[in-house]
Amino acid sequence: MYPIIIAAEAAKDAEKAASFAPFDPWHFPSQIFWLVVLFGTLYIVLSRIILPRIGSTLERRESTIASDLDEAARLNEEAVDAQKAVDVSIAKAHAKARETADKARGKIDKEIATETAKVDAEVDKKLAEAETRISALRADAMQNVEGIAVDAAASVLGKFGSKATDANLKAAVKTALEEG
Repeated sequence: MYPIIIAAEAAKDAEKAASFAPFDPWHFPSQIFWLVVLFGTLYIVLSRIILPRIGSTLERRESTIASDLDEAARLNEEAVDAQKAVDVSIAKAHAKARETADKARGKIDKEIATETAKVDAEVDKKLAEAETRISALRADAMQNVEGIAVDAAASVLGKFGSKATDANLKAAVKTALEEG
């Protein structure tokens, strides 16, 4: 029972107590004063100190970005110009290499033609010498063939019991050789 009594007394004390202080109209003027002071100070600090610093930072940032973009565009143009110059120098180098290769090819072709002409002349000379030797050997062989043919004809005639003079046999062999 004792707790019930304590609770009842507490309820009576609550009715006597004042309402929540921030909502008590007696405190409104001081609250409004401090509200104006606080927000006035906040406005002054923001408008005079913080916002100008933020604005100048944003302007610097914007100008830095713009100058960086301009620099990047300039460097890009330089890179394109440098690439064109490199392409031109490569094309010149290719043309010079092609020209040098053509000159070397022409020089080598001339040397080959000269060497070929020398070798052809040597071969023609050796062929002429060989033909001369062959002609000489053929002439010797033909004289030997003529003598052998005359001897063979004389021995064949001898076996048949006829005789002919060497002059007649040589004339007959020459006629036979010339015909065919």
